[in-house]
Amino acid sequence: MPVARAPARPSARLGVPGLVVLGAVAGIAAVFATDQVLPATSAHQAELRIWLGARAAGFTALLLLAVQVTLGLVLSHPTNKATWRLSKRLFPWHEHAWVFTLAFTAVHVVAIAADEYADVGLLGALVPGLSAYRTVPVAVGTLALYALLITGLTARFTRLLPAGWWLRLHRLGLAVLGLAWMHGVLAGTDTPELGWLYGTTFAAVALAGTYRYWVARAARPTFATSLDSQETPS
Repeated sequence: MPVARAPARPSARLGVPGLVVLGAVAGIAAVFATDQVLPATSAHQAELRIWLGARAAGFTALLLLAVQVTLGLVLSHPTNKATWRLSKRLFPWHEHAWVFTLAFTAVHVVAIAADEYADVGLLGALVPGLSAYRTVPVAVGTLALYALLITGLTARFTRLLPAGWWLRLHRLGLAVLGLAWMHGVLAGTDTPELGWLYGTTFAAVALAGTYRYWVARAARPTFATSLDSQETPS
């Protein structure tokens, strides 16, 4: 039985331009969060500034993760290799999306840990079950963070793993998105107002995943088709 190998990586490393963009995004977020741009006009607005930054970074990370998972479903689609042939164009986007997702997730975690109003804290953000605010939903988000790290790092260091393991771990990408989605829905106080965002991301990925696995299942030989092929004269 052939062993799954890691796919070829056509110019998929994040170069200097990408690092500059990441640095610029982090710098803008830091300047904005410290009231250097658009200073707060009231004490209440100042209290909410970091929380709003954390929510914005979290939503951005969720959208990027949804895009990354959708691209992964397209790349692994049975039709892609023979007909679509989009791997060369889409794979760099798929890999770089992980870097940007992780960057915005880091901003989200740091901001929420620094926000006294949120009552999460650094340990609450990094250790499941230690958050005073909505303990279970925050713990789900922490698990999503670690699952994101596992799927991303193992895909980059495939040679350090036994053959085929990277692919098994990489398939956890759907679980990562599911955990992140649940975290956002359950932990956010603004979920009713942003239900359309959660619904859209869920529906888009669900449709892409259903189509990918439906085609793969349809192409898989069954007992009946195996008998037909054996009875057909050569």
